[in-house]
Amino acid sequence: MSDAFVALTADGVTVLIDAVGPGLPVIAYWGPALPGLDEPAARTLLLLGEGVTGSNAQDLPPRVAIVPEHRTGWTGRPGLRGSAAGTGWSPALQINSLRAYGDEVRGFASGGPGQVVVEAGDESGRLALLVEIELLPGGLLRARATVTNEHDQPYGVEDLVLSFPVPAEAAELLDFAGRHNLERVAQRAPLNTGLHLRENRRGRTGADSAYVLHAGEPGFGFARGRVWAVHTAFSGNHTHYAERVWSGEQRLGGGELLLAGEVRLARGESYASPWIYGSHGDGLDEVARRFHRHLRSRDRAVGSERPVSLNVWEAVYFDHDLDRLVALAELAAGAGAERYVLDDGWFGSRRDDTSGLGDWVVSPDVWPDGLHPLIDRVKQLGMQFGLWFEPEMVNPDSELAREHPEWVMTARADWPVESRRQQVLNLGIPAAYDHVKSQMLAILEEYAIDYIKWDHNRDLIDAGTQPGGEPGVHEQTLAFYRLLDELRAAHPRLEIESCSSGGGRVDLEVLERTDRVWVSDNIDPHDRQHMLRWTGQLVPPELLGSHIASGRSHVTGRRHDLDFRAGTAIFGHLGIEWDLTSAAPEEIDALGEWIAFFKQNRGLLLAGDLVRMDGYGDDVLVHGVVAPDRSAALIAMVTMASPYPDPPARLRFRGLDPDRPYRLRPLRPTGIAPPWWGSEAVLSGAALEHAGVAVPRVRPDQVVLYRADA
Repeated sequence: MSDAFVALTADGVTVLIDAVGPGLPVIAYWGPALPGLDEPAARTLLLLGEGVTGSNAQDLPPRVAIVPEHRTGWTGRPGLRGSAAGTGWSPALQINSLRAYGDEVRGFASGGPGQVVVEAGDESGRLALLVEIELLPGGLLRARATVTNEHDQPYGVEDLVLSFPVPAEAAELLDFAGRHNLERVAQRAPLNTGLHLRENRRGRTGADSAYVLHAGEPGFGFARGRVWAVHTAFSGNHTHYAERVWSGEQRLGGGELLLAGEVRLARGESYASPWIYGSHGDGLDEVARRFHRHLRSRDRAVGSERPVSLNVWEAVYFDHDLDRLVALAELAAGAGAERYVLDDGWFGSRRDDTSGLGDWVVSPDVWPDGLHPLIDRVKQLGMQFGLWFEPEMVNPDSELAREHPEWVMTARADWPVESRRQQVLNLGIPAAYDHVKSQMLAILEEYAIDYIKWDHNRDLIDAGTQPGGEPGVHEQTLAFYRLLDELRAAHPRLEIESCSSGGGRVDLEVLERTDRVWVSDNIDPHDRQHMLRWTGQLVPPELLGSHIASGRSHVTGRRHDLDFRAGTAIFGHLGIEWDLTSAAPEEIDALGEWIAFFKQNRGLLLAGDLVRMDGYGDDVLVHGVVAPDRSAALIAMVTMASPYPDPPARLRFRGLDPDRPYRLRPLRPTGIAPPWWGSEAVLSGAALEHAGVAVPRVRPDQVVLYRADA
């Protein structure tokens, strides 16, 4: 039995891990930093945290481990579910060793950010379990578990989830719903006794995924109210859950959702859960910033100098005409674009969405000289070149499907119901994987490609492996990761965007391998205001693909002026999705001004801390970014209601240094302005936060920008 306990502290957060036993380690505390937590104080805290049982309950209160164990008396959701043909379904796991900061621990250990690694085994010698718990420098908690079969009899894993404790005051939940073209719709509910379970069976993260599951003090907002949140970092089937049992114990957790029979371990084989991330903060903005700091600390972090992109999809769709595409490139470069992306339609028989998907060979009918003439001109104009792929999919009307129908994922003799006239290519089959990889590498080796827009346009339904139909979503997801890794290894400078019918594959594991996400196929700025606002709960602005749309939205049909379209798009990785050949010269000039503004401010826009203001309702959104050193801020007031929103009497700016004076300047004013509008105001950060300034009255769907400089 272990006798260890460990305290990790980073960036205002403490995690206290109790591995004294019996059983697996327990997170005894996760919350605001506890200063002076030495060994006597930690032992006292553990002692004072021991509960009592109720009537008609077991004699000892259950120890709810990070992988909860049924055999301790826990009647909530168990962490590990599985069996060897019905036996060994309730393992009694004991800690064999615990390491913290790389050293074995007996007694107490404490320090800053670091990792705790626990090795455990069950009493029968059948299973081994490895648990990794890590507090990252930005205060983000994460954990994962790996189970290994050490017995001759196969062991079937049904479920492996991890969970973190949350206190009683965390009585309100916030997570997300949504759909294609309306991703990330926030929803709230009370945390009642029972299970709040969000299962995703789409084979991708999903536009309707829980995304980040929060539990907080009732009424918590962006600025205040203590909040705890979890995110399951996995791009296939997965779960998030919140649970409260009769005793008052509350948990947040998640894991991969395994299909029946999907993981069967022979002797010596292992299954690893995804990383489950936990973020704690005072308000949603602090929770979000912990995720942002983690993504900004990656080895391949992209930084703030993101190139302004032109994507040609809504300009030409499948009509690939060299002269028109070159004209688009020239207009975009003249307006200041720095990257040009050729979307769907360049390969095989792909003249519409009914055929050719899977044949990753440049179409000689459309491109008799290959892509070289277009790429050469794009490079001459000083822009990078990007290309669209959808490697995991196949049209039935394609050379690939005709030659290898056995590579299509299906659970039975018939193929699954079609979606977008396509099926899923089984990357879990080595030959299919090698075929796709070789075709993609051939394109990347022939052409000077800087960027891939990686799409994934259908759910995985009946996703089995022929001929037996065994479930294959787990292996498909791991093969997708492996393909990304191998392409990046062969082309280290390549950037990749995660697109999946828009925002259908956005999670921390895919972002370990990609450089931005496409927030939504809907770039109507009215809808994008909400989608950018909430996708930013996990992903920082520099990773959010955010494009200036055409005057009339291709998805909603609404019309908006350029200032609203651009004023929305600059709060992300800016791009253009607009047929510039149909734009008037004055529109091109105005577009160029907005791009120049973005370039002048992108060091702030794409490296600042996200701030979202409470108290204005849904009719008026107030948000922005503040420099990490609090030297500057760029804030937007957005009117959303129709016909005329009631503006707030005063606009308050949060996140500045309360003791420093700031020069406040309104930018691009519209509407009926207050008397102070034509001048610069100098006020302290405290005055701007607590007193605020009068605002103009503007029409619906308008953005008013303010800049504050210390």
